Amino acid sequence: MAGDKDTLLGMGFDLARVEWALKATGNRGLQPAMDHILEHEGQPVPDLVGVNEQPSSGSGGAMDVDEDDEDAEALKSLGALKGNAVEAKSIKCSECGKIFKNTALANFHAEKSGHDQFEESTEEIKPLTEEEKKERLEELRQKMSEKRSKKAEEEAKEHKANETLRRKAGKDMNKIKEDMKLKEALKDAADKKREKIEDAKAKAAIKAQIEADKKARAEKAAREKALRDGQPLPDSAASAGPSRPAAAAAAPGVAGKDFKETRLQIRMSTGGQPYMTTLSSDAPLREVAEFLAGQLLTVDVDSVTLAQHFPRKTFSREDFSKSLKELGLTPSAVLIATP
Repeated sequence: MAGDKDTLLGMGFDLARVEWALKATGNRGLQPAMDHILEHEGQPVPDLVGVNEQPSSGSGGAMDVDEDDEDAEALKSLGALKGNAVEAKSIKCSECGKIFKNTALANFHAEKSGHDQFEESTEEIKPLTEEEKKERLEELRQKMSEKRSKKAEEEAKEHKANETLRRKAGKDMNKIKEDMKLKEALKDAADKKREKIEDAKAKAAIKAQIEADKKARAEKAAREKALRDGQPLPDSAASAGPSRPAAAAAAPGVAGKDFKETRLQIRMSTGGQPYMTTLSSDAPLREVAEFLAGQLLTVDVDSVTLAQHFPRKTFSREDFSKSLKELGLTPSAVLIATP
């Protein structure tokens, strides 16, 4: 009806949803259309061509009944179709007492409530007054408001649950990142500690080498000074002790004959690590050059130059045939090699 349609539109319902409700309920009135809108509030509006229309009944005619043979026979047996029978004006639900003006509304009530006990009634349903329509509209608005509030509450709970899950996942991810950072920090600290220990060892080794070089130079200087002054070598004096003063008067060069081997430290004038070797004191200086050529490809035996700092001396090519003992390099010496 145009009045029901205008009323529903005045309540703020969408035009397409109002037309769907009126057509689906067969234009049986405002209340069925309202119930239909509430029942299908969250559903999309279908194409109205595919919606099955239900016939509406007149307000002053006889009640709608099925015209199949079985119902006709049942009505005849009850005397409902006799001329002198009382005309039924409505259908009443025996379980809740509600009255409906046609079978379509009664069927709708049965589907909605689950009631299945109905009877005919002579009570005529009067049309709603303006006051009753306002009450129904207010009731409908209240139901819709409650339904929307409930839906909003459920959505809020769902949002809160999702937010809790998201925060928990974020905390777990942050914990994983913190654990990874901690492991990296521990690894870096261990690497730095290891590097520091290695640096300390390297510095200690260098320092020990420097001290050994200083000691060797000092020993050689003392030995050479003793030889120049005609004094006994420091090692011989220490081993002989004060009970053998005759050894102190030995001639220069005599003590060097007592060392069968000579310890040599060879340093390159270009830098780098020193090379250590021990040769026979009777070995010629050329063997030192051959040893060094075996260690470095850049050294040639025939062109390499050997020298010493204490005393400062550069050995000639003729010295290469002389023994280490003859050159005064026993028992130990430091040589500088120039490729």
